[in-house]
Amino acid sequence: MEPWKCIGFGLILMFGAWCCEATSRSLQDASMYGRYEQWMTRYGRIYNDVNEKENRFKIFKENVAFIESSNNDVNKPYKLGVNQFADLTNEEFKASRNGFKGHECSTKTTSFKYENVKAPVPATMDWRKKGAVTPIKDQGQCGCCWAFSAVAATEGITQLTTGKLISLSEQELVDCDTSGEDQGCEGGLMDDAFQFIQQNHGLSTEANYPYNGVDGSCNTKKAASIAAKITGYEDVPANSEKALLTAVAHQPVSVAIDAGGSDFQFYSSGVFTGACGTSLDHGVTAVGYGVSDDGTKFWLVKNSWGTEWGEEGYIRMQRDVEAKEGLCGIAMEASYPTA
Repeated sequence: MEPWKCIGFGLILMFGAWCCEATSRSLQDASMYGRYEQWMTRYGRIYNDVNEKENRFKIFKENVAFIESSNNDVNKPYKLGVNQFADLTNEEFKASRNGFKGHECSTKTTSFKYENVKAPVPATMDWRKKGAVTPIKDQGQCGCCWAFSAVAATEGITQLTTGKLISLSEQELVDCDTSGEDQGCEGGLMDDAFQFIQQNHGLSTEANYPYNGVDGSCNTKKAASIAAKITGYEDVPANSEKALLTAVAHQPVSVAIDAGGSDFQFYSSGVFTGACGTSLDHGVTAVGYGVSDDGTKFWLVKNSWGTEWGEEGYIRMQRDVEAKEGLCGIAMEASYPTA
């Protein structure tokens, strides 16, 4: 074979390989784009223009790669999923969802009525099964997780005291509890919400004062229609999962956690042992505890991101970890209403 023919043949081979790679890559992209459009349909996502749609596709693609990489790790006891947050960067996600004002926490100390409880706590607890937990709610793009956390704990103690499970109003807290640290969609604290409920002599129902996910002016007429009362609140001694266990054995408890990581954003199932710190930025409610099939102890936590997130709106978080703060700081700033 003449030299120039060899070179020509080599170029043909190189060109063919490049073509195959490009075709494979474009097929991959086409497949991912199809998945993206299915996801858009499922979650009703509509973008302003083609540019935004393309930018969101890039983020979606990166998030899917992250989720699949995590799920391929056989050592992780939890799975991630392509949920309603898959077109958001982690920074965007945190800004729109996590509104617990962890840097402005109260230094006030309270009593802890369960401190001297001698009876052993049950091995497992699920307040849902005891009728003390309302269905999962969705805060939308309003950073009022603090209101959902406080309301869930108040719904729980109300059911335990009166025997009636009533869905109470987060919107009343968003609109009316604005004189202190609590600032509606811009964030707040569960303890301040409990103070407001006590000072307001109670809270209205969800049906009477429904949630609309934006800051509004206080409807004093609706707020005057009281459906549930509390006598005050108590803080669980900080950095003690044992104390938290005693409290959750007796009632649903408001807890603050660091929910800012991508693993938390896309959590789908299993016992979460994931990457998180103790920069508390999200208010949720501990509604039970238990032990998984493989022996991992967990907290059962009610979130306020709808039923598409996590285990139909809930997350099981590893319990009794080495760090005294608990996983994601769950034992750092827990509190509950009294009645």
